[in-house]
Amino acid sequence: MAKTKSKTKSIPGARRVQFAGGKQRYLRGARILPAPITGRERLPELIERTFLAYNAGRLEEACRLFAGKMLGERVTVGMSLAGALTPAGLGSSCMVPLIKAGFVDWMVSTGANLYHDMHHALNLPLHRGTPFVSDPELRRVGVIRIYDVLFDANEVLYATDAALRRVLAQPEFQREMGSAELHWLLGRYCAEFERRSGARDASMLAAAYRAGVPVYTSSPGDSTIGMNVACLELSGGGLKINPSLDVNETAAIVLGAKRARGGRSAVVLLGGGSPKNFMLQTEPQIQEILGLAEAGHDYFLQVTDARPDTGGLSGATPHEAVSWGKVDPARLPDAVVCYLDSTVALPLLTHYALARHRPRKLKRLYGRREELLGRVRREYRPPGL
Repeated sequence: MAKTKSKTKSIPGARRVQFAGGKQRYLRGARILPAPITGRERLPELIERTFLAYNAGRLEEACRLFAGKMLGERVTVGMSLAGALTPAGLGSSCMVPLIKAGFVDWMVSTGANLYHDMHHALNLPLHRGTPFVSDPELRRVGVIRIYDVLFDANEVLYATDAALRRVLAQPEFQREMGSAELHWLLGRYCAEFERRSGARDASMLAAAYRAGVPVYTSSPGDSTIGMNVACLELSGGGLKINPSLDVNETAAIVLGAKRARGGRSAVVLLGGGSPKNFMLQTEPQIQEILGLAEAGHDYFLQVTDARPDTGGLSGATPHEAVSWGKVDPARLPDAVVCYLDSTVALPLLTHYALARHRPRKLKRLYGRREELLGRVRREYRPPGL
């Protein structure tokens, strides 16, 4: 059968090559020829007009996905945080506004981000610095370094530890609980620390407490919060963190989102590590372990600097996650991975979302945990019954 000749515009002096038809489906995207930047553009306009290729293109897709689909009224948005984001100021600059706007419904974070968030609640200063310093000299003078963030060991680190231990020694902490309840109680104290110190909207934990956003950590012992919990246990402290509560509660949040009429589940993954996997494992928990009919998360957005071929992407790409049931294969067009530093991507994503989408009604999922667990208990049938 003869090949179909494609119609091409004739260019004088150009060599014409004939191809099989159908190429127009690859050329549907907008032409890449942006107008010169003037310095007067608003940021959302700049992103849409000039972030056209490579990881700038992925970030533009991520912004559109987040603001255009993930923030739909019936979508439940989970966000995971890995990497030292709160010491760099992204808790107050980005997470607090996102939480207050109803753009984050539940969270999984490293304990380190939550511990360093408490510095800001206590109005203890962290400073911009440089990574090109002598660390033995910093140790000698009592300065802590997180890459180019510097702070006083005594006035910030040890002062936060002392405040944390005083809080954890209070009667309401002397029992077994999940990490969401632990962080909700800590958030209540952080809100009070803010009030006393005048540090308005400084703490992510305080904002999550006020908005009813449950905050989980996948490794409760892997942070200074966990270290202080362990310290208090030596002297008879009764606080016990039960990770099984977290596994079941997070699965219940996702199942509740998907079972709601027209409901969708979205995940925004900042970095990888254990928080990413803990957020994504909710779907295998529902499908593989509990045996309930489900298809995977509907929307997937990750910002990462890791690579899948080294085993370092922590749960892999959305395409690979499909094989685990973590992502609905029918929703892969709504999956974006942006290979970029979260400290660059998150402020841009936050600004774009706040500029392009009105605030959503708060879902206040923390107070609905038992209700959502009730659905799981009703649907789950243990093997052999």
